[in-house]
Amino acid sequence: MIDRILSNEEIIQLKNYLERYNNIVLTCHLSPDGDAVGSTLGMKHLLETMGKTVHIIAPDMVPRSLLFLPGAKDIIAYSKYAELGNRLIGNSQLIICLDFNTPKRLDNLAPAITESKAKKILIDHHIGAEQFCDLSISYDKMSSTCELVFRAILGMNMYQQVNRKCAECLYAGMMTDTGNFTYNSNDPDIYNIIAMLMKKGINKDRIYSLAINTSSADRLRLIGYSLDSKMEVFEDCGAALIILTKEELARYNYKKGDTESLVNMPLQIPEVYWSVFMREDDEYVKISIRSQGDFAVNTICEKHFNGGGHKNAAGGEFYSTVDEARAEFYKIMEEMKPTDGEENDNK
Repeated sequence: MIDRILSNEEIIQLKNYLERYNNIVLTCHLSPDGDAVGSTLGMKHLLETMGKTVHIIAPDMVPRSLLFLPGAKDIIAYSKYAELGNRLIGNSQLIICLDFNTPKRLDNLAPAITESKAKKILIDHHIGAEQFCDLSISYDKMSSTCELVFRAILGMNMYQQVNRKCAECLYAGMMTDTGNFTYNSNDPDIYNIIAMLMKKGINKDRIYSLAINTSSADRLRLIGYSLDSKMEVFEDCGAALIILTKEELARYNYKKGDTESLVNMPLQIPEVYWSVFMREDDEYVKISIRSQGDFAVNTICEKHFNGGGHKNAAGGEFYSTVDEARAEFYKIMEEMKPTDGEENDNK
């Protein structure tokens, strides 16, 4: 038995919106990860069983590692197809925002979404959700937005309408947002949900292999180079840093998603309890931070990198040069360094 999380009012309002409107747009955050892609695709497949017309418009491209998910290749990247995206948003009756807590996470897509006259629903699991939708379903205790979507489906008594495509996408999001269930995944309900998804015919081993354990030769060489030549370890601060410039990424024919999970690798070092990865982009430096134990990184991203996230997994963007991003990291590290004689109990 899976605990009921959503209120009766939330369930009733959500179901009324889904049943009332036929032309629906789904969207997620910039640099979509497995949870963003999985939750939007999972909702898309559910809505299509209800006979709805559904389009997913993401701020930018889906990572190559997630293109195996059913429907992923049909996601419209606003960064490439803004005119099409604006037309679809303009024609929509309902917009469902998944896996982000503030419109700024939509980047250049934000004005089109916030200014739309369509009804809007937010479904998210990040802390501090802003009130920009007609209905906000936000539970920061959830392991993932995909878990929250599935709980909403159960609350609406729509489990029978979950097909294999929907189940695959929701499982992929839950798996990737918990590091293959290695963190933020101690709630027994998560494993009851997995069992219910498996009953829909998914092959969880195949999903893991394709999402996590499949790489191009270029990606493997990039990861090797990053760990051998670019990883810096600061044992006195329990920190690690990897920075990749645009030139270095181009040298290894970088494709979106090739550095996924790189930020987690330094955490295998016993002395490291927080790890930072910086990737130079055209307009900003992309920041990803992971941690272990009680060391919170979401507050670091909120304060320093225009972002946020969860206690042990967060990210953001730094709108300046790589050198200044590195200097900001040194500043943060100095603030976090234990004073003389003080024990560091973060790990």
